[in-house]
Amino acid sequence: MEEKPFSVIVNGAVPGEPVKTDKNSRRGNWGNQIEFILTSVGYAVGLGNVWRFPYLCYRNGGGAFMFPYFIMLVFCGIPLFFLELSFGQFASQGCLGVWRISPMFKGVGYGMMVVSTYIGIYYNVVICIAFYYFFSSMTNLLPWTYCNNPWNTPTCNGVVTPTGINNTLANVTRSLVTKAAEVAVEVVNKTKRTSPSEEYWKHYVLQISDDIGNFGEVRLPILGCLAVSWVVVFLCLIRGVKSSGKVVYFTATFPYVVLTILFIRGITLEGAVTGIKYYLTPQWHKILDAKVWGDAASQIFYSLGCAWGGLITMASYNKFHNNCYRDSIIISITNCATSVYAGFVIFSILGFMAHHLNVDVSEVADHGPGLAFVAYPEALTLLPISPLWSLLFFFMLILLGLGTQFCLLETLVTAIVDEIGTDWIVRNKTVVTGGVAIVGFLLGVPLTTQAGIYWLLLMDNYAASFSLVIISCIMCICIMYVYGHKKYFKDVEMMLGFPPPIFFRVCWRFVSPIIISFILIFTVIQYKPITYNDYVYPGWSLAIGFLMAMSSVICIPIYALYKIAKSEGTTFLERLKNSCKPDVKWGPALSEHRIGLYATPGSEGEVEVRPLKEELKEKEDEKRDEISLTIQGSNGSTAHNTTPSA
Repeated sequence: MEEKPFSVIVNGAVPGEPVKTDKNSRRGNWGNQIEFILTSVGYAVGLGNVWRFPYLCYRNGGGAFMFPYFIMLVFCGIPLFFLELSFGQFASQGCLGVWRISPMFKGVGYGMMVVSTYIGIYYNVVICIAFYYFFSSMTNLLPWTYCNNPWNTPTCNGVVTPTGINNTLANVTRSLVTKAAEVAVEVVNKTKRTSPSEEYWKHYVLQISDDIGNFGEVRLPILGCLAVSWVVVFLCLIRGVKSSGKVVYFTATFPYVVLTILFIRGITLEGAVTGIKYYLTPQWHKILDAKVWGDAASQIFYSLGCAWGGLITMASYNKFHNNCYRDSIIISITNCATSVYAGFVIFSILGFMAHHLNVDVSEVADHGPGLAFVAYPEALTLLPISPLWSLLFFFMLILLGLGTQFCLLETLVTAIVDEIGTDWIVRNKTVVTGGVAIVGFLLGVPLTTQAGIYWLLLMDNYAASFSLVIISCIMCICIMYVYGHKKYFKDVEMMLGFPPPIFFRVCWRFVSPIIISFILIFTVIQYKPITYNDYVYPGWSLAIGFLMAMSSVICIPIYALYKIAKSEGTTFLERLKNSCKPDVKWGPALSEHRIGLYATPGSEGEVEVRPLKEELKEKEDEKRDEISLTIQGSNGSTAHNTTPSA
C-alpha cells in the first residue's frame, strides 16, 4: 500500500491548508511563538505593574478594586490587545505600514511613533537610575541606611540604629520610647519624617535643583548609567527580533523568580499580614465611585501598552497563520496577574516597615519613583543581608524596564525600515537601530541634569496620557467603520481559520470604543496640574506638557489633510473617499497568502517575489522535509500524523 507523505501544519495554521514555509525571508520572523509571547509579556509587564497598580488597588478600595479592574480587562483590555495583534500580524507591517488599510489615517501611525519616542526617552532614564542603585548596592552596607553621610540634613531620621552606638544609651532610649509610646506615635504621625533613603535619592543621586528651569549640571554617574542602558538595549536588538527573541527568555522570566523570592521573604516578616490586609481588604462602598472605575480602565489601558505601536510591531513578525487570538488572552491575563502578584510583594515589605516604625501602612505607602527609589529601598535596610535583597529588587526593575524598552526601540526602527523599504536599509537595519539608540541617548541627556526628575515626571504625565486614548479610539473607528467591520472580520478569518468570536466583534464595534471614550472623559474631568512632593510646576512647563501630548494627536489631522490634498478627484468628497480606500498593497505580505480579494495583479508592492530557481529549490527542500517528518515506531513501522497541530 502506497504511503502518503506526512503533512503537519505548525504554529496554529489553518486546518486543511497545505504545508507552506510561511516565512517572510526579507523581513524576518520570530524564531518560534514562545519568543513572541515572552517579548509581548516583557513589553506589557513593566515598571507600572510594580510601582503603580498596588498603590492604585490600595487607594481605590483594596479587593473591591479587583472587580472593576477585571471587568475592564475583559471588555476593553483583551479586545483591544487582540485587535492590535491581529492588525499587525495580518499586514506584516509596523505601525506605519498597517495604515495601507486606509491611507488617510496614517497619521495615527505617526502619532504612535511620537508617543513611543517620548516614552523611550524617559523610560531608559528610569532604567539607568535602577542601574545606578544596582551598582550602589554592591557593598556591605547600603549607602541609604544611616543618617551619618555628608549629604544628610539635621532633619534626617533613620529607621536603623548605627551599630557603633553605645549599648547603654540604646537601652535607655528604648526605655524612654516605651514609657512615652503614645506621645512618640503622635509625634511620628504629625511630623514629616525625612528618611535617609529620601535624602540619598534627592541630595546624592539626583542632587535635585529647586526648579524645573534650573538645570544645574549633568549628573555624570547617571549619564554613565544612561549610556550603559542604551548600549544594553542596542546589543539586545542588534539583529532585530532574531537577537531580542533570545534575550527575552531571560529578561521576561527572571523577574518572576525575583518576585517570588521577595514574596517568600516578605510574608515571613512581622507585620507583613497587616500590609497585605491594607492591600486587599475590600471597601465595597467604593465600587459606586466613578473614580474607581476610571482608574481601573486607565490602568488596564496603559498597562497593556495599547496604542503605543509596540503590539502592532511585535505581531508583524509573526507567521501569518499564528493564533494571535490565543496569544492575546494569555498575554493580557499574565500582565494583570503579575500586577496583583507584585502587590503582595510590595505591601508585605511595607507592612513590615510600618510595623517597625509603629505607624499606619498609609504612612509608608507610595507609588512611582517614590516607591521604587525611596520607600522600598528604605524597607530593605531593615532586613538581614540587605544588600542582597536590594540587588535582587533593582535587578528586577532593570529587567522589567528593558522588556518594555526593547519593544519601544523596535517599534521606531521597524516603522522607519518598513516605510523606506529599500534593500539597503533592510540589509542594514542594525545601522538604523544604532542611529535611533544614539539619538535616544542624546535626547535623554537633559533628564540626567539636576532638574531631570521634574522633566521625567512631566513627560510621564503628559506625553502618554489622553493622546493614547484618542489614538486608540480613532484606530477602532477606522478599522470598524471606515474600512468596514465585515471586511476586517473576513480578514481575521482568512488569517486564523475562524472568524473572531461574537464577543470580540461586539466589543470592537461598540463596547471598547465606549469605554475608551469614558477613559478620555474621565481623564479630562479628573485632571489636576502635576506636582512633585511640595513642588508645584510653573504654568510654562505645563504648557510644554500639553504641547507634548498634542504633538502626537496633531499628526492625525495634518496627515489626513495632506492625503486628501494628494488624492485623485475633482471635488473634496471624491478626494476624501479615495484617501480612505485601502491601498493596493494592503493585505498579507507573502504572495502565497494573497488569495480571494487580495489575489490581484496590482498588489505586488510588498509581496515577496522570488526567482523561479529559488522556488524550485524550496519545493525540493519541502519534499525532503516531508520525508524526514515520518515518525519511526518502536517496532520499525512508520506512522503518519495527519492531524494539524494546534
